[in-house]
Amino acid sequence: KIKQDLKDFGVTFDEYFSEQTLFDKKLIEKTLKVLDAQGLLYESEGALWFRSTKFGDDKDRVLRKQNGEYAYLAPDIAYHQTKFDRGFEKMINLWGPDHHGYIPRMKAAIKALGHPDDAVKILIVQLATLYRGGELVRMSTRQGTFVTLRELMDEVGMDATRFFFLMRKVESHLNFDSELAKSKSEENPVYYVQYAHARICSVLTFARRKMKPDTDLSLIKEPEALELAKKLLAYPEALQLAADHLEPYRVTDYLRELAAAFHQFYAVHRVVSEENALTDARLFLIDCVRIVLRNGLNILGVSAPVTM
Repeated sequence: KIKQDLKDFGVTFDEYFSEQTLFDKKLIEKTLKVLDAQGLLYESEGALWFRSTKFGDDKDRVLRKQNGEYAYLAPDIAYHQTKFDRGFEKMINLWGPDHHGYIPRMKAAIKALGHPDDAVKILIVQLATLYRGGELVRMSTRQGTFVTLRELMDEVGMDATRFFFLMRKVESHLNFDSELAKSKSEENPVYYVQYAHARICSVLTFARRKMKPDTDLSLIKEPEALELAKKLLAYPEALQLAADHLEPYRVTDYLRELAAAFHQFYAVHRVVSEENALTDARLFLIDCVRIVLRNGLNILGVSAPVTM
């Protein structure tokens, strides 16, 4: 069921890995032998320790407890090593806020195994708070009161769910307003962007003209039109920054700004008029906006409807 929910959310995994595999194939022992061969393990007080302080950790860490059971860190180290063994050179881990203190010891283990310091990037993802009608939806795993991803998608739709989760920094807390996510207004960011795309499609359908390669773009000179053109030019940089910093919120921010620039342009300038050359120029401009909106939404895994 979880796999199906994730698939419907647009998230797929090439491989689901069972922790039991690490024990069945004795991969933990194999990884510890690599560390031991470098003199990075020692026994003290009946436990097996990892000299993680040699690699920047604030204290050495237990890998095998006094009762013979492995501490959480041991299988975690082995699991990361299996990814390197499968040929991966760079990893991105998404961890909850309660694991922030775990980062130094994992980074120490990665370096101890001979991998570059930047081979593993760990992002701390803050929690989300759900609101309905302005009221906080209180949840408790102990009491069994919570809202599942499936329930949220069924309530507000997959597009809104994805867009809302992507439009904030991972390290920032998200207040998810379900009423806003369902609203058909400019306050709803995903609706605002999708409506801009649909409106452009409607104008292009109404115009019934093909884009001309020799369109005179010098006619694009009004302040709102020039601002819209400038915003289009910023698209490659927004994508590059999002990729370099692992911050998809930069794409959602850009799309919202582009949609706003289009709406401002459209509110004061008639696209299809009796002036054929000017009409062609403005159609060319908004078609470029349509393409960028579609491509940006596609990157985010959000649909770009042609009608709304």
